[in-house]
Amino acid sequence: MPKAQETVLEIDLNALKHNVAHLKSKLQKNTKFLAVVKAFAYGSDACEIAQFLEELKIDYFAVAYVKEGIALRKAGIRTPILVLHPQTASLTELIEYDLEPSLYNAKILSAFLDLALAKNQKNYPVHIKFNTGLNRLGFWENDVDYVLSKIKTSPVKIASIFSHLAASEDLNEKEFSLGQIEMFKTITEQCIQKIGYRPMLHMCNTSGILNYPEAHFDMVRCGIGLYGYGNSKTESANLKPIATLKTIISQIHSIEKGESVGYNRAFKSESIAKTATLPIGHADGISRIYGNGKGFVTINGQKAPIIGHVCMDMIMVNITHVHCKEGDEVIVFGGQSTSAEALAEAAGTISYELITSISQRVKRVLLK
Repeated sequence: MPKAQETVLEIDLNALKHNVAHLKSKLQKNTKFLAVVKAFAYGSDACEIAQFLEELKIDYFAVAYVKEGIALRKAGIRTPILVLHPQTASLTELIEYDLEPSLYNAKILSAFLDLALAKNQKNYPVHIKFNTGLNRLGFWENDVDYVLSKIKTSPVKIASIFSHLAASEDLNEKEFSLGQIEMFKTITEQCIQKIGYRPMLHMCNTSGILNYPEAHFDMVRCGIGLYGYGNSKTESANLKPIATLKTIISQIHSIEKGESVGYNRAFKSESIAKTATLPIGHADGISRIYGNGKGFVTINGQKAPIIGHVCMDMIMVNITHVHCKEGDEVIVFGGQSTSAEALAEAAGTISYELITSISQRVKRVLLK
């Protein structure tokens, strides 16, 4: 690729293909693969990513909200789409665009069953979410009879029953995770016995795929792993980050001892220094937490710490010991220089937050 001439997010589809192949290699032949493409496919480009994954014969997609599923349908995606957190206000559109809801409490269950009946649906696929310890969304174990009694007299069919591991990446919490898995088995055994057919069962996220093969069941849900992060250094080494965030040097300044840089004079130079101003800021997804020396960028293979406060549209970095010039390319994260994990960790956050924060005003460039 030519050097960046503006702020861009490069998305490497070859890396995505590698990650899918690696993660699928951990599964049994008949285990289905669901790709999580919520939040603009973790900050990349949901429609482009989904179109590419559809070519790879992915079995299912998942999004958080109905409008995300609608965007995929409008882009031509025909693969089944599970909506993980539908709201009652959007259920009519959900049916209109052939999306499949997660039903997680009495309110959303009743609302959807009533709507499906009113719209003369028959065997509409739904997914029942049970809470086994994450305590975020889902019916409880003692809700099985209630849920199934409602389903039996409705125009829907259970496509899957699922839950979510709370700490699958933390092997210090293995006992807790195994307890979740056993509870899920108990719940699903009851459900299958009572409804007389077997829906798909799924529980594992990326870390679950890697750490709990006994819980792969009929399908796994992969999010962060698709995008190149495995929640451990060992597993991340087997994956390839698909996104590289690049920008350029707009201007270089020579700073005298005692001079300040940026708003509120947050940086004051203790000696003669050189700074570079870059056209990227917190409106682009580089939060203020990366300012004042916590975050850094890479210029010509050398680290340059972010100094002062992150501005809305710009950051300033210290290049006193970096050989560079105006117009040079800058790597914020990605490629061979800096992972999003390393940058996020430096500021006390996680890669998920960093990569999903990249603004839609940042130009996306696909590498095929």
